[in-house]
Amino acid sequence: MGILNVTPDSFSDGGRHDAPAAALDHAAAMVADGADVIDLGGESTRPGAAPLGAAEEIARVCPVLERLCAEGGVPVSIDTYKAATARAAVAAGASIVNDVWGLQHDPEMAAAVAETGAAVVIMHNRAETDPDLDILHDLERFFECSLDLARRAGIPGERILLDPGIGFGKTLAQNIACLNGLDWLGSWGYPVLLGLSRKRMFGDLLGRPLEQRLAGTLAANLEGIARGARVIRVHDVAEHADALKVGAALAR
Repeated sequence: MGILNVTPDSFSDGGRHDAPAAALDHAAAMVADGADVIDLGGESTRPGAAPLGAAEEIARVCPVLERLCAEGGVPVSIDTYKAATARAAVAAGASIVNDVWGLQHDPEMAAAVAETGAAVVIMHNRAETDPDLDILHDLERFFECSLDLARRAGIPGERILLDPGIGFGKTLAQNIACLNGLDWLGSWGYPVLLGLSRKRMFGDLLGRPLEQRLAGTLAANLEGIARGARVIRVHDVAEHADALKVGAALAR
């Protein structure tokens, strides 16, 4: 899953692709590099980012989304926690809703996903970091709530993916615990999506700035796949595609 942010303030690439033409060029490059899905976001979800209204978010993403879907190629995911944006995006051609609040922020989101027939990524999130928290227990509690919302709304289980939410309301130790718990999370019976590209955890572990976190990201994603992750959400598509090809060749 290649990351396409049409935002001025995302933590890694804010402002680089907020013009529609630049966004479309970057999406085409990621597909050529091996992306199977494009994840389009119009609002930064980095800590401290200013919230965005649904109308402005829709105005940012839909012109790009319509062009992406018209040109075909790969499915498009909309990265949003707002039901109105999800509905507009699916109407424009998106087939996946990637909700960083796991259906729990907007009370209409579960219904919106069910009504549109989209797949959904349910991500674990926390408003505040608690270093004393048993993070796997918190994931269990959170996902049980989200999956109950999905069931009651009528979202089929085969359209659900789970994401442990690396970097969202978690300490470094809790992020590592989530990665070590991927086998457990996969046992729930849903595909696991891993989104840790260039995250702050690599700065904490390695002392590296954003532009020097590719090696750490690759190492963590390859270990995540070995532990059962089925989708990786990344900025550096070509490098991950190469690593996966080598891994597949060695496995054969």
